[in-house]
Parts: sequence; structure tokens; C-alpha cells
Amino acid sequence: MFFQRGMKKQVYIAYTGGTIGMKKTSKGYAPVYGYLEQQMALMPEFRDPAMPDYTIHEYVPLLDSSNMTPDNWLEIAQDIAANYDKYDGFIVLHGTDTMTYTASALPFMLHGLGKPVIITGSQIPLCNVRNDARENLITALMIASGFFIPEVCLYFGTKLLRGCRSVKVSADGFNAFASPNFPPLGTAGVGIEISKDLILKPAPGTKALVVQKFSEPMVGTLRLFPGIPAEIVSNMLQAPLKGLVLGTYGVGNGPQDKRFIAALKEASDRGVVIVNCTQCLQGRVSMGDYVTGSALAKAGVISGFDMTTEAALAKLFYLFSAGYSPEGVKREMQKNLRGELTLP
Repeated sequence: MFFQRGMKKQVYIAYTGGTIGMKKTSKGYAPVYGYLEQQMALMPEFRDPAMPDYTIHEYVPLLDSSNMTPDNWLEIAQDIAANYDKYDGFIVLHGTDTMTYTASALPFMLHGLGKPVIITGSQIPLCNVRNDARENLITALMIASGFFIPEVCLYFGTKLLRGCRSVKVSADGFNAFASPNFPPLGTAGVGIEISKDLILKPAPGTKALVVQKFSEPMVGTLRLFPGIPAEIVSNMLQAPLKGLVLGTYGVGNGPQDKRFIAALKEASDRGVVIVNCTQCLQGRVSMGDYVTGSALAKAGVISGFDMTTEAALAKLFYLFSAGYSPEGVKREMQKNLRGELTLP
């Protein structure tokens, strides 16, 4: 379903679902087609001369983000590509639960991006008297239309974050997202301040936006816990799994249990790519600091440096889908491709 307004700077709003456009019903809040557009039409802020014109595309069905899959990421990427030449910027309205997964996947799917793609949503629907939806949406529209930011970003609660650096840190707070290992790209207070020196530059020679499909779904994540049975690790690493993000302790440590290490080595030797990402919110993996980290390296586990779990998972999707061999995936995982990691 499309709704369109006049002619100024043009922003395309891909409304995938989520709390921001929900309506209160007898059974609780639920997505209703056309309701978001109706609410925006009632608010004079969206008709202010300072605001861009916008087009709303409602997805069918509107999804709770808990139901998002890589196929939905592809749908969003292809939607942006199909409308790329007609708009100055793009907004993806999305539920908060898996927002950071989409924000991490799209940078690896959208090759040659030269315009802003801002992912946002809200904790309270726009229809409520008290909500965070209004500010998030208004500021996202202004950023998408007013700044040269050729990246996929996440805007929420006054902060503009690089999408593939973002994590969700609160289930119910208005400042629900953070970028623990990289500064915000911008902040919104009295004015909108963008840190231009942090913004990625478009790849030289890039003329067209190209979508990379995630056709290889056989990757996953496993978070360690004290006493984790080696059998669980071994079973997780069985075919058809091709890549695993291993959530370790501290600077990348894990148990020295011989069966645990043997399970990792056996899988690595047959081509499973195992990426070490810390469970800690801040900091980076440094597997040489402790014996317990060195043992993982000797088993073939590679460092994820300061990547988020979401970014590491998306990167595995991307590299396997792009046809890299396991050795090629290991090599590329340790390069900074989309601003997702800080090299030592």
C-alpha cells in the first residue's frame, strides 16, 4: 500500500511493522493497514515546510520483528534498490526486538550505497498521547533528507548509530539502543549534530546499488556458560552448519575442557568457521592474553575483535552467500568491510 505527498526532498518510508504504527484494539495493540499514514496526516509537524515529502510503503504482512528472517532482510534491501533512484533518503520502520539484526544485515546486502538508510521505530505507538515514536520518526526524516550519510544507520532516542555497531540494551527504555565500541554518528538535541569524520565514504567508482542476497542460511550463534556440555557444542557444530559465532567470556576466553576444545578443532578442520565474540557489552577479543583464549585459537577459532554478535552473524551470512571458501571467509571476517569492527 502506498501513500504519497507533494514535491520537495523525497524520503521513502518502508514500513515493515512494529510498535510504531500499531493501533489499540480490544485485544491489545496490533498493526492496522493505513493507520500509520492516518496518524501522520493528523499531525501538523509532518506538514511543516522544514519536513521532506515522504512516501509510505506498507509491507504485507506487517511483521512483529520477532518474526523477521533473512528473507525479510532481502525484501527490504530489494525494496530500497527498486526505489533507489527516485528518493533522496530511506527510512525503515521496524520493531525493536530484532532491529539490530536488520541494521547489521543491510550494510552487507546493499553494495554501493550512496544515500542514507535510517532504521527506526518506537517503544510506544505513535497513536498514544505520550510516545517516543513522534521524535524518532521526525528526526529520522530530517536526517534522511538533510545529510549526506551513505550508510545504514539506526536512529533511536536522540542517537544516530552505525547499524552494524548497534545493540539493544533496554527492553522498555526510550534509549533502547547503544553502540558500545564505536561513537554515535550523530546526536539530536537542540540541533542535529553529525560527526562527519566518522561517516563512511562511498566505495570509489561505485555507480549503482547492487543487492547481495543472503542465500546461505547455515550459520548460527552459541553463547558459552559455565559447565556447558561438550556434547552440546559438538552437536551444534555438525553439518550442515558452516559458520558459528561463539559467545565467549571476557577478552575471548572459554573452558579448557579437552572434549570442548576437541569439538571446536574437529569442526574447524572440516571447514566450519568459528568466530570468537565476547559476551561483554564493551571491549574486544584478544585471544592471546590468557591460556584459555590461546587454546581456542589453537583449535582454529578466529577473533571477532570488537564486532557485535549481530554484525558477526550478518557477515558470515554475507561471505558464505558471496561464495567464499572457508579460508576466504576466515580471511574476510578479520577485515573491516562495512565499519563493523576496529582492527588492532
